[in-house]
Amino acid sequence: MRTALAELILPQASPLNGEVYDRIDAERLAGVLKALADPARLRLLSLIQASPDGEACVCDLTAPIGLSQPTVSHHLRILTESGLLEREKRGVWAYYRLVPSAIQAIADLLTPPRKRATKKAAR
Repeated sequence: MRTALAELILPQASPLNGEVYDRIDAERLAGVLKALADPARLRLLSLIQASPDGEACVCDLTAPIGLSQPTVSHHLRILTESGLLEREKRGVWAYYRLVPSAIQAIADLLTPPRKRATKKAAR
């Protein structure tokens, strides 16, 4: 099984743990977050995840999202290059599915540690 690009480029440090990103880690994380920071891409991720098999073809996504096939393909390419989606070619069609570990890695970076959350709740 291949490792998602997002797992390879996301920093291990987290400001929520009191750690500081170096310039390279900050740039890498910003690239992945930039891929997420688009309403069409967020919708594509949710449409793919909500698909019966957890995967979808471009042909399944153009009508629900209301964008042309080239535009949808462009957004899917960005999400794939960021490591958030995997692409599998089947004949003339390409199918996309989320990379759960990449999504979880981003969530972990943005989730405060339990100790800190507990201390704030006790105040």
